[in-house]
Amino acid sequence: MARTESNMLALGTQAPEFRLPDTVSGTTMHLSEMVGKNGTVILFICNHCPFVIHVNPEISKMAKEYQSKGIQFIGISSNDVVNYPQDRPELMRVKAIEADYTFPYLYDETQEVAKAYDAACTPDFYLFDKNLKLVYRGQLDDSRPGNGKELTGKDLRQAMDALLQNKPISPDQKPSIGCNIKWIIS
Repeated sequence: MARTESNMLALGTQAPEFRLPDTVSGTTMHLSEMVGKNGTVILFICNHCPFVIHVNPEISKMAKEYQSKGIQFIGISSNDVVNYPQDRPELMRVKAIEADYTFPYLYDETQEVAKAYDAACTPDFYLFDKNLKLVYRGQLDDSRPGNGKELTGKDLRQAMDALLQNKPISPDQKPSIGCNIKWIIS
């Protein structure tokens, strides 16, 4: 397993707008139409990465809990599907159903959205406030496949709770670690 860290996009960055197909509903979705009332989590994930597979139960649980509090979750896969066919859109739909995602799972075929967000790995987490300003980017928690640490979502949960309570979010944030995004080689 390759271990790639987040690039840690600058806090305060405005979320780049995008328009991508949702592999579950089959509709094209715009970020501006999906923004949460109190915040938005954009997560770069994929089907096959062991790091994503490890955190999927917590992602699903967390999304259900925080969507009811006005924080929208949006999953995006930007991987090269020619060399990584397990990440093809039709299999993304299957994964979303298996993992019980209650949020859109979008396909970034051109990888332009991943580049706009300076995403580097899967999973890569970004929390934006209600005005789509970046307030958190980094890890879900300290748990990794095989390290024995409990999967809790502690880091992202603390950031979302602070956002919901209008409290400052610590700028001391640890990068996420996962598989590198599988870039298309031209």
